Amino acid sequence: MRGNSDLSRRGLLLVLVGVLIVGSTFGASWALAPDVDRVESQTDPNTTTLVGVQGPGWGGNVTSLDNNGTVQWSVGDAISYQDVSQLDNGTVLATFADKYRRCGPYEPPCKRTGVRFIDPEAEDGDEITSEWSYPVRTRKDSEVHDAELLPSGELLVADMEYESIFTYNLSTDEQTWVWNASQRYDAPPDPTKTDWLHINDVDRIGDGRYLVSVRNTNQLLILERGEGVVEVINEDRDPSILDSQHNPHWLGDGAVVVADSENDRVVELHRNESTGRWEVAWTVYEVGGIALDWPRDADRLPNGNTLITDSRNNRVVEITQNGSVVRSYDVPSLPYEADRVPYGESSGDPYGTQGHDVIGDRNLNVPVLTPLLTGVRHVVALPFWVSELHVLVTLVAAVLWIAGGLLLVLDR
Repeated sequence: MRGNSDLSRRGLLLVLVGVLIVGSTFGASWALAPDVDRVESQTDPNTTTLVGVQGPGWGGNVTSLDNNGTVQWSVGDAISYQDVSQLDNGTVLATFADKYRRCGPYEPPCKRTGVRFIDPEAEDGDEITSEWSYPVRTRKDSEVHDAELLPSGELLVADMEYESIFTYNLSTDEQTWVWNASQRYDAPPDPTKTDWLHINDVDRIGDGRYLVSVRNTNQLLILERGEGVVEVINEDRDPSILDSQHNPHWLGDGAVVVADSENDRVVELHRNESTGRWEVAWTVYEVGGIALDWPRDADRLPNGNTLITDSRNNRVVEITQNGSVVRSYDVPSLPYEADRVPYGESSGDPYGTQGHDVIGDRNLNVPVLTPLLTGVRHVVALPFWVSELHVLVTLVAAVLWIAGGLLLVLDR
């Protein structure tokens, strides 16, 4: 009986130690975490910030924040939202993906993706006034990440289902122009069955001239109607220049700011006029004492600051050229893009850097622990301060709890 009693005590001790290390680690991190909600300077007091939230699970929403980060309105009702922009009439254009039974060639239920027009002040209470969408084989590999209305009234779409860029007449329900990526890249037999290129962004940068982000090749393309691809940024697909980027923002000929997602940073690239190659001129790894974690949008504002959507840290931040925080907003989990209203896609100037300016240090990638944490964040909304350390402590505690539980069972 004495041996069994020792087993119980040891089992209980292991369980309590597990609880203690988890509680102390999470508690200390919560208490010492930097404040995400900060407004250091009222540089543009009459502006708002529009955020497209992809969210884990069914957490997609479009949220509008006032200058202090307070929610003005929020519209959900989707699996995910990505690109957001406010039109001249106040309506919000947002790309989305959701579940439907109208599935075209696919078995219901299926996913459809496209754009929604949102009026947050709709008198009948139905903020989603209209939508245009089409069925896709899988939401993960095929949802529309970006679309915008052109001056002609046509919709410009970055299509991941067939890996194309096209314009669409919403009145006649017809494509009016299309560029297929197979004109440049070797295509698989059926691009709808694989995440081939993951074209995730297209922006009009001139009359019939578009900037395209091809995520899986680490490249940006400059595309002209009637000419095709006229310039490639990161021709060699060098991951030290770009790695699975999102939402490049054109700053004028020879400069672009990009959310360099898998490198956990934002970069400004300049064309070297002597060599024609694009080089990193400005880099941000850290904002407000917090390392960027999978940023997916970066916009240069007309006031010269940079607006960053820091996806896995669940925040939107505005910083100066030297990295000082102007504003920082805590937003719903996994934001995809933020737009400063009323500026939208209009931009400030490139930074006149001398050499390569670097702010902060690169976020460390810990084998096993970082992929585990990343996977959990895609399923569950976690606080920004949860790190690989917390994953390790949780795994150690789980081993202690299992061992302790076995000892308690043996003592029965």
